[in-house]
Amino acid sequence: MTKPEVQHESSDGIRLQKVLATAGVASRRAAEELIAAGRVSVDGQVVRVQGTRINPMQAVVRVDGERIPVAPGQVYLALNKPEGTVSTMSDPENRPCIGDMVADRPERLFHVGRLDIETEGLILVTNDGEAAHRLAHPSFEVPKVYRAVVTGQVPRDLGRRLQRGVELDDGPVAVDSFRLIDQLGHEAQIELTIHAGRNRIVRRLLAEVGLPVRRLVRLQFGPIRLGRLHPGGVRLLSRAEQGALLDLIDLSAKR
Repeated sequence: MTKPEVQHESSDGIRLQKVLATAGVASRRAAEELIAAGRVSVDGQVVRVQGTRINPMQAVVRVDGERIPVAPGQVYLALNKPEGTVSTMSDPENRPCIGDMVADRPERLFHVGRLDIETEGLILVTNDGEAAHRLAHPSFEVPKVYRAVVTGQVPRDLGRRLQRGVELDDGPVAVDSFRLIDQLGHEAQIELTIHAGRNRIVRRLLAEVGLPVRRLVRLQFGPIRLGRLHPGGVRLLSRAEQGALLDLIDLSAKR
């Protein structure tokens, strides 16, 4: 069904073509052509009226269905936390921390969740405090993908057991998916997806089933992948990644 079109223009806000140009989608002239072609929607409604004004801090803007991050000044970063680095923006004991990795940034930044000091991999950092809170809060159940090197023989039925759930001291926990990558002697490499966000949950879960973790790396947080980012590396999320992350935040907020 065709979405209704916005047929009015508010005197408040910023012109939509300027918002799109500032977001890097297209020049103002090209943005006007996108609007005229019905390829732009705001808050679920197709916009064809040139000069329509929006509040970029609140509006959900899409081009060809893809969410466009338009709020000015918002920054979203991916970090590859090395082993031995603390998941804090500063550390009173002067240990290496993720704040050191973004010390050259001018924004006031918040990290999204934590990894224990031994665990490596993806952490998100942003100056959007509300987004950081929503993404990190256990109630929003953001799925996370981990790869682990464990000691021991992986039982054939382990995936089914983990998906059914395992009882820990602080309650049951289950994984969303499990994959055995390699078994070499008494060491195995596995990958699992889990949305529980409790302290050291992956290590405790695997220890409970007799597979102590020797190395643990977080590969993915929601729609964001670590990719080839080297340990200690930092990168800005792409526009598509930011849009996917904002969609995840909106979906989580409606639960």
